[in-house]
Amino acid sequence: MPETRDPDSGVQMLPLVGATSPAGGEALCSGGCSCGMPGRAQFEASGSAPSAGSPATAGSHSIAQVHVPSGAFTMGDSSGDENRGDGETPLHRVEIEAFDIDATTVTNDDFARFVAETRYETEAETWGFSAVFHLAVSAPEDDIMGPAAGTPWWLGVRGADWAHPDGRNSSVEGRGDHPVVHISWNDATAYCEWAGRRLPTEAEWEYAARGGIADAKYPWGDQEVDDGGWRANIFQGEFPRRNTGEDGWLTTAPVRTFEPNGYGLWQPVGNVWEWCADWFDPRYYASSPVRDPQGPPRGAARVLRGGSYLCHISYCNRYRNSARSSNTPDSSMGNAGFRTVAL
Repeated sequence: MPETRDPDSGVQMLPLVGATSPAGGEALCSGGCSCGMPGRAQFEASGSAPSAGSPATAGSHSIAQVHVPSGAFTMGDSSGDENRGDGETPLHRVEIEAFDIDATTVTNDDFARFVAETRYETEAETWGFSAVFHLAVSAPEDDIMGPAAGTPWWLGVRGADWAHPDGRNSSVEGRGDHPVVHISWNDATAYCEWAGRRLPTEAEWEYAARGGIADAKYPWGDQEVDDGGWRANIFQGEFPRRNTGEDGWLTTAPVRTFEPNGYGLWQPVGNVWEWCADWFDPRYYASSPVRDPQGPPRGAARVLRGGSYLCHISYCNRYRNSARSSNTPDSSMGNAGFRTVAL
């Protein structure tokens, strides 16, 4: 097998491997998942599938809450920046009942309490690897499995998990107030079961992210992220080779960085992708019910919202209110976390 190295990090990389759908048929992530997020099937990995994880027990959830009032909004892209294939249109009216949602994403400290009480093992820990952005890797060379198919800036790294976000040579020490990452949809729902919570629906998430501003591109309005000072944690520089770090962060930022939106949500866009409850279907908006839509009844991938610190205008402009992405429920990566909603 020929050996290559990334020109910036010097990390040994393996030839790209093919992506396959866990349900058969066409690949979910052919050419890379939406917005370049790797699915688990994009990496070569040995070993059997993990168990469902440790059973969750009732616990306490200490994240500050934001009350989102009932109301109606126009869901979908009205800016003309939609991504083909993501299903951000047609625009459609949605009515939402009032709900309480986390002001921030779940942090490393929050997730550590869950793990301490339940001894839960995430899927990244059970599988033995997760996806790490190539400039952030902190791991022995032998831990580097190689790049994801079609998205070589993502490396499969053995020993990468929520407590070791950049690889086994890293830790969350000093990052307790950063969003927990390397969390699959299944892990997020396990936390919700323990906390007596749930994941937001995709419609709830977008309604809350808009912060009461109708038809705006971003939670703060239509000004661009860097117009008059940074408003979100995204990639700056030449993606994916050089991040100039103008907003102060290479990867995650503390969850209370920048300013909250009109409802009091911190960083609904940028920083980390956030899992939603819904199955993903790019055609769903055409038949979505008006009142409290719950998403399609079935699917192969779950919805992610909000973009992350890897979003860059040159290839991924999904750090917008209406932007959508997806991944398989067992996939984890260094830029995906979650926030929860009260039952």
